[in-house]
Amino acid sequence: MAYVDGFVLPLPKKNLDAYREVAKKAGAIWREHGALQFRECIADDVKPGKLTSFPQSVDLKDDETVVFSWIVYESRAARDEINGKVMNDPRMADMMKPEAMPFDGKRMIYGGFEMLVDL
Repeated sequence: MAYVDGFVLPLPKKNLDAYREVAKKAGAIWREHGALQFRECIADDVKPGKLTSFPQSVDLKDDETVVFSWIVYESRAARDEINGKVMNDPRMADMMKPEAMPFDGKRMIYGGFEMLVDL
């Protein structure tokens, strides 16, 4: 069964174009190393909640929007192998530097998920 890495992060609206370029480059690298899908989505209908919400989860500021993204792999073992290759790929080095990221990585939420339903 497929395995998914999911991400939610705050993106300064002024950095949307820069983020898109980084995501395209990173996505191509993940796909090259074997990821089945690489998706990056920008908030469109995401409202603050009373108890919890996407904006609250990343401590969203007024000048930011939410990015929701995921990467699909064949399995957990494939994910671990692919992520190892991606993290060691020299093309990722500059993109991984905190000062080069177009968002605050400290407020990013991420994790790995086993597929429960796949229709």
